[in-house]
Amino acid sequence: MSTKMEQDFGKEPLEVRDTEHYQKEYVQRFVEKWDELIDWDARAKSEGQFFVDILKGREKVKILDVATGTGFHSVQLLRAGFDVTSADGNAEMLTKAFENARNRDLMLQTVHADWRWLNKDVHGKYDAIVCLGNSFTHLHDEGDRRRALAEFYAALKYDGILILDQRNYDSILDEGFSSKHTYYYCGDQVTAEPEHMDDSLARFRYSFPDGSQYHLNMFPLRKAYMRGLLQDSGFQQIKTYGDFQETYQENDPDFFVHVAEKTYHGD
Repeated sequence: MSTKMEQDFGKEPLEVRDTEHYQKEYVQRFVEKWDELIDWDARAKSEGQFFVDILKGREKVKILDVATGTGFHSVQLLRAGFDVTSADGNAEMLTKAFENARNRDLMLQTVHADWRWLNKDVHGKYDAIVCLGNSFTHLHDEGDRRRALAEFYAALKYDGILILDQRNYDSILDEGFSSKHTYYYCGDQVTAEPEHMDDSLARFRYSFPDGSQYHLNMFPLRKAYMRGLLQDSGFQQIKTYGDFQETYQENDPDFFVHVAEKTYHGD
């Protein structure tokens, strides 16, 4: 496991548009601070029962959290009684997630897995996959995105669902950045804002109370493009929520949540 403390984007940070690089971005010091950004209690309150209700409403039990991060959603789902397997591509994050769960008297089943070869490391079929925390935007290459979605699709049972979220990059690209930070990054002492935006790079800066700063280079997924990728991957029905609401003005939400069903269910 890497214990590298400082991020390294080289001499041209804006040129770093590589799926592999996120491993180096989540250095140990940044991982240790990540929960300051989220604020677990505030985030749990803001999300409420949204994900639990969607999963229970469809009678899903066996859940694969493919972007566990520091464990927030895995812990919420475990507490709600789901059978959860927690995967992440970053070993530092998995270690922190396991520790966070243990501190809450819970035991995570963790798997270190790259989405593009998910079924090599994660076995069996799942009722649902959750890919949350704006994680899918770490994939900079369209081939990687399509491959990851194909792996998600293959890991689901015939009537499984994928729940995937993303920032509202349309609004940032078209209207400029303004975030209420009501739902996701709830830490009130931390700022997360874009330092650079273009059609293929969203470089975000995370500033902490101690004066430290970290960056993530991500791909700015447009909503219609993401929905198109899900459809191309075989998902039959896709419903998109804006900040957990069914109805919304396109530019209002900070985040979109896509619920993609493998089997078509007529209403």
